[in-house]
Amino acid sequence: MSDIKCSKKDFLIRKAVKEDGKALIEYLNIIGGESDFLTFGKDEYNRTTHEEEKFIVNALNKENALFIIAEIDGKVVGNLNFSGGPRERTSHVGEFGVSVLKEYWGNGIGKEFIKYLIDWSKNSGIIRKINLRVRSDNKTGIALYNKLGFVKEVILKRDFCVNGVFYDSVAMGLLID
Repeated sequence: MSDIKCSKKDFLIRKAVKEDGKALIEYLNIIGGESDFLTFGKDEYNRTTHEEEKFIVNALNKENALFIIAEIDGKVVGNLNFSGGPRERTSHVGEFGVSVLKEYWGNGIGKEFIKYLIDWSKNSGIIRKINLRVRSDNKTGIALYNKLGFVKEVILKRDFCVNGVFYDSVAMGLLID
């Protein structure tokens, strides 16, 4: 856990707990309507609170998974979810998704999430590579990932379809040594 300052307010990054299920569902349904760069849209996040709680518990019980949230005054304002492969041959590599409420964009929350993930991975004794997919037109995201050491590996054609329009994505990776 760490308290970090942003230009609007201090925020806390901490591991998610089962009791965050309801707040996370509400948060995810809000952010789905704030950005077309996510893999889901407004009110498309269809897990129940019980299913989300189970998802959180499963992540907490895996040695190669991380689920963290950012809070400001007890309100969820961002999250990062990373999961490594389920089998021995792929347990060392995983992919993450990250999001922040629009009103807090540009305050370093996403950057702090990813730095936390990188540090956690280096100390895990398991994770040797972090993967991500980002829409090819998300220049801000790509610039941040590059700044943190991620490299472009491949273009995935028509990886997203938003309102009937196809978008390519960039697969990026970071080796953990």
